[in-house]
This record gives sequence, C-alpha cells and structure tokens, in this order.
Amino acid sequence: MTAEQKMANPMREIKLEKVILNIGGVAEKLDKGVILLEKISGKKAIKVKATKRIPTWNVRPGLEVGTKVTLRGEKAVEMIKKLLPAIDNTLKEKQIQPNCFSFGIHEYIEIPGVEYIREVGIMGFEVTVVFTRAGKAVEKKKVKRGKARRITVTREEIEEYLVTKFNTEILRKQKKVVEED
Repeated sequence: MTAEQKMANPMREIKLEKVILNIGGVAEKLDKGVILLEKISGKKAIKVKATKRIPTWNVRPGLEVGTKVTLRGEKAVEMIKKLLPAIDNTLKEKQIQPNCFSFGIHEYIEIPGVEYIREVGIMGFEVTVVFTRAGKAVEKKKVKRGKARRITVTREEIEEYLVTKFNTEILRKQKKVVEED
C-alpha cells in the first residue's frame, strides 16, 4: 500500500476531537480561574475535585483543586486559531505526544483580542488538544470491544496537521555534537 493510498482512506483521516482549557488552584485562585475560563471560552467551567491525598500540598480527597472547560467541534477549531498566536504559532517538539499536544499560556492578556479582566488579575492556563480517527468508538465500547491498533494518531501526523491547517512552526531539539581533540 503506497502513501497516497493510505491518505485516500477516509478511516485514516485525523480529526480534532476536543480542546481542554484548565487552571489549577484552590480557594480564591480557583474562583478567578472559573471567571477567566468562562470569559475566554464562552462556556460554563466545571470545578475538578482531588481524588488522592497529598499531605505535602495539603490536598485531600474531595477538595476542589482546579477548573476546566472542554470545547468540541467548530468551537474547538476556533479556540485553537485564537490561542496559537498567543505563543507565536510555535510549539516545541516535546509538547507533541501521540494523540494530543499541550501548551501553556503564561498570561491571558497575550491572547489577541482579549482585554484585561479586573476581577481576575494576571493569570495563565494550560491548553490540551486531543486528536482521534474514525472508529475510535470501537475501542471505547463495552460490548464486542475491538482491537483497533492503528487508531492512534502519531506525532508526525499531528505536526503535519498543525503546519498545514494552522501554519504552526515546530521547534526541533538540537543534538549536541561532541568534538574530540
């Protein structure tokens, strides 16, 4: 099977599944995070509760430790177009993993078109973008679970998608050359 035949197969086509915006924090920072995510995304943010006990960080099960918003479909694509210019349309190679890529925005005012929000102050958040292929539901369903090995989206496919659709630059890690005398 040639590369052209593989790309012509509609089951091999990658799709943007969802974009997740999240902020970690407790008490006042959590409330500010909810306000920020709701203003940026236009959707209701949910609070995330801890499931484990971490004594060094004073975290106990049931404590609200973060907030997140999940966007799907056309809103997800629009959100990526809005957020990538905040990081100058560049991603490091290590930020891209199989099936997803993530990046952080240090201050929300770096996003083009977003004004300073007085009740929030200066705050940043993380963005995770998840990709999928047609047939992923076969892997997830309980009855007649399939062995879909080629469903994962590779790093190279994600890089190609970002370069073609969003004009993103991928920064490669430079290998050190050791000179011998």
